Amino acid sequence: MTDASKTNTAKTPGALDGVFVLDLSRILAGPTATQLLGDLGATVIKVENPKTGGDDTRGWGPNYAKGTDGQPTDLSAYFMAANRNKQSISVDISTPEGQDTVRQLAARADIVIENYKPDGLVKYGLDHATLLKAHPGLVYCSVSGFGQTGPNRDQPGYDLMAQGYGGIMSLTGDPEGAPTKVGVGIADVMCGMYATIGILAALRHRDATGVGQHIDLALVDAQMAWLINEGCNFLTSGQVPERRGNAHPNIVPYDTFQASDGHLLIAVGNDSQFARFCDVIGAPDLGRDARFVTNMGRIEHREVLIPALRKVLATMTKAAILSKLHSVKVPCGPIHDIAEALNSDQAQARGTVVKAARDDLADGHVRLLANPLKFSATPVRYDRAPPRFGQDTETVLAMLTPQKGQDRKS
Repeated sequence: MTDASKTNTAKTPGALDGVFVLDLSRILAGPTATQLLGDLGATVIKVENPKTGGDDTRGWGPNYAKGTDGQPTDLSAYFMAANRNKQSISVDISTPEGQDTVRQLAARADIVIENYKPDGLVKYGLDHATLLKAHPGLVYCSVSGFGQTGPNRDQPGYDLMAQGYGGIMSLTGDPEGAPTKVGVGIADVMCGMYATIGILAALRHRDATGVGQHIDLALVDAQMAWLINEGCNFLTSGQVPERRGNAHPNIVPYDTFQASDGHLLIAVGNDSQFARFCDVIGAPDLGRDARFVTNMGRIEHREVLIPALRKVLATMTKAAILSKLHSVKVPCGPIHDIAEALNSDQAQARGTVVKAARDDLADGHVRLLANPLKFSATPVRYDRAPPRFGQDTETVLAMLTPQKGQDRKS
C-alpha cells in the first residue's frame, strides 16, 4: 500500500496544475470526473448543500471512517471513493448569497460540472447559457440521466435505471435467472470517464481558441456507447443478444469453469490456443474434432463442446489447471474476491491502494483505491484526503473576497 503523504513530498507538478474546477455535482458520475481532474493536479472546489448535509453519498453507509472519538464521521466509504483531492464548501445556492458565491467561483473557473436535472439551475442563474454568456471561455459540463433533449429528459437518472434502460442488464446474469445489474455503479463511473475525456478535449480547444463550450452528457447515452461488441452484434445482425452468464458471444471457450475445488476462468482466444488447451488437459480428441478446430465452429457447436470441457475440468484442481494452461500460454486465471484482489502481490507492486492522511480520524488516515494512471513526467498526486462537509468554506470564501467583481475570463 502506497502512503500518499510520502509520495507527494516533492510536489511534482501535475498535468492539470493551474486548472480551476467548480464542482456542482454529487453522488458518483460527476464526482468521479472531478476526482480524476483533481488527481491530475486541478484545484477542485466541491459545493455542497447545507440543507442536506452535503453530498447524498455521505450518508450511504454502512461503512464510515471513524473519528478520534471512535464515532462514525460523514466520510462514508461510498463518498470517499470519488471525492479525494477536493475542497468542500457549504453553500446554499437557493439563496442570493449562495448564488453570488457560485458566480464568483465560476468567474475564476476553467471548468464547471453539474448534474442537476435539465434546466434545474436556470432559476438560480447558474445554468450553462447564463455562465457561458458571462464567461465565454468556460468549459461547462452537464451530466444528467437522459440528457438535455429527448422525450425522457426530465426523468431522474440513477445508475440502476441507466443500466436497465441502456440494455446492459439484459446481458448480465445467469441465462435462466433475472436480468442483473453490474455489481458496482458502472454506468455512473463510465459516464464520469466520458465526462473527463470531453472536458479535457474542450479545455484543449479553449486553450487554443479562447472559446469555451457546453458538454451535454447523459448516463443512458454513455451506457449505450459502451455496449461495444454486443451493441454492434445487434446492429450488424438484427438479432437481440442474449444473456450468457460469464460466457462470451463471439469467443468459445471463454467462461467460468468448475474445477474439483472451486471456479476459475479460461479464455481461449484463438485456434492454436484451443489445440494446446485440449492437449494439456488430456482431451486431445476435442482439439482435433472438426466441429471445434475453428472459433466459428466452436461458437456453432458450443452446446456440445462446453459440457464436454466441463466434464474434464471438473476432475482437476484449480491449481493443476492453472499450472498446465500457464505452461502452454493459454489465458486463464483465478476469481478473486475483493480482499484477494486488493491484497494480491500484483496490487501491492502497482500501488493499487493508497493511504491519505487525516489527523481527525482514529487511524490518522483513510485507505483509498489509487488512480491507475502511471505518468512518467506528471504523476498522479494525492494531496487531499476526501473532505469533511464544508471543511474548506472559510478558506475558499476568504480567497474570493478580494476578487469580488473581478472576472478572470473577461
